[in-house]
Amino acid sequence: MSAVESKKNLETRAMRYLVRREYSRQELAQKLSTNANTSDSQELETVLDALEQKGFLSAQRVVEQTAHLRRARYGSQRIIHELKTKGIDAHLIDEIVPTLQATENETASTVWQKKFGRLPATREEYAKQMRFMVSRGFSVETVRKILTPADDV
Repeated sequence: MSAVESKKNLETRAMRYLVRREYSRQELAQKLSTNANTSDSQELETVLDALEQKGFLSAQRVVEQTAHLRRARYGSQRIIHELKTKGIDAHLIDEIVPTLQATENETASTVWQKKFGRLPATREEYAKQMRFMVSRGFSVETVRKILTPADDV
């Protein structure tokens, strides 16, 4: 296969992936490089640069989509971690943090209500609920606000 055909094939595969969902540059590069036919990293970088210039590959859209899709089920810490693992730049993550934190208490309350629905009666229940919520990416402080009855404050 010639270099032009290889580049065209690589671009076609990249577009197939991008039609389904948004990918970060790192994710798409990893996905495209797993194929045995992709041995030239310079060719891959050229294709990724072209996709970014055309607007088909956008880190900003990945941030927005990830935050939108994950917000109903996860806390800001988990979403931020996911964005970091996708290779998103820190300045883009910093831009979305205030939005995530603004809805943190409401989201945590909704997730907790759906899963548990009642305050813990024992220390074991409290620990179980705390572990669950923290594993979902909510801060300990936020979870304490939810698990502490208003009359105990």
